[in-house]
Amino acid sequence: MSWFLGFDTSNYTTSVALYHDKTKEVRMQKQLLPVKENTCGLRQSDAVFLHVKQLEQLTAQLIQGDKISVKAIGVSAYPRTVEGSYMPCFLVGKMVAGVLSQVMQIPQYSFSHQEGHIAAALYSTNSLDLMNRSFYAFHVSGGTTELLKVTGHQTNFEIELLGKTLDLNAGQAIDRVGVMLGLSFPCGKQLEQLALKCEESIVVSPTLKGLDCCLSGVENQCKTLYGQGKDPAYIAKYCLLTVQKTIERMTERVLQLHGKKPLIYAGGVMSNSMIKCAIEKQYNGRFAQPEYSTDNSAGIAILASLAANQQNKGNH
Repeated sequence: MSWFLGFDTSNYTTSVALYHDKTKEVRMQKQLLPVKENTCGLRQSDAVFLHVKQLEQLTAQLIQGDKISVKAIGVSAYPRTVEGSYMPCFLVGKMVAGVLSQVMQIPQYSFSHQEGHIAAALYSTNSLDLMNRSFYAFHVSGGTTELLKVTGHQTNFEIELLGKTLDLNAGQAIDRVGVMLGLSFPCGKQLEQLALKCEESIVVSPTLKGLDCCLSGVENQCKTLYGQGKDPAYIAKYCLLTVQKTIERMTERVLQLHGKKPLIYAGGVMSNSMIKCAIEKQYNGRFAQPEYSTDNSAGIAILASLAANQQNKGNH
């Protein structure tokens, strides 16, 4: 069988995946980068070192001694498809993919980390037909909070930025509040579990400027609540509910201003069950499954398969 190999070395996950374009099977191994307690991230130099340590082991676990025939390799080489988008951590995956491509004499295709997120979301929601259509995509994580108009071109995406955060990313706000409450970074899952313990009704007021949002206020308000001795479960719910209502309001506005299109939600923050349930019910949004919401290499492997098959068609 022929497989397509994908690498993603982002902050804060090392990930490698295989995708078979006939059976649509995905095999994936990924591992978070270790972060010291009471901190909210890593220096890029540390992230690069940790990716180097983890990538070989994860690849061995993925292959498990099988004889895998790889047809092409995909890699996330930069964060987004905009000029100047760069992070050193992506060089690890890019280097490994480049070496393997040369040694194995197979094509290598480079994509953005964001494109990988979108492709993984399409795959996990059975929406790969959107590779030839236009849709809206929310990419919401620790490093990105963006509302995008995406047009699929069979093998890649044309991405237009419609809205973004003007200060903190949603994942940053969640992690900062979580660390303040004594949770371990990254804090999303733990903060959600804590929030679900709060049965109080909470009213929040998201801050939007057009299709852009502001999220620094939620961190400041949570600090105030913490200083007042408010229950941690209440603070957790306040934080996540503010993020939820912000995404809801952005969704409502983009549909009003730009017309109805399918809605795709990707990125680690979008694995939150509170946010997912609310938007699925109200707007029929399509959410990537949790393992495909967080950083992953599956979307990169899928995009590599589409690019290779399209190139083969052109050669015949």
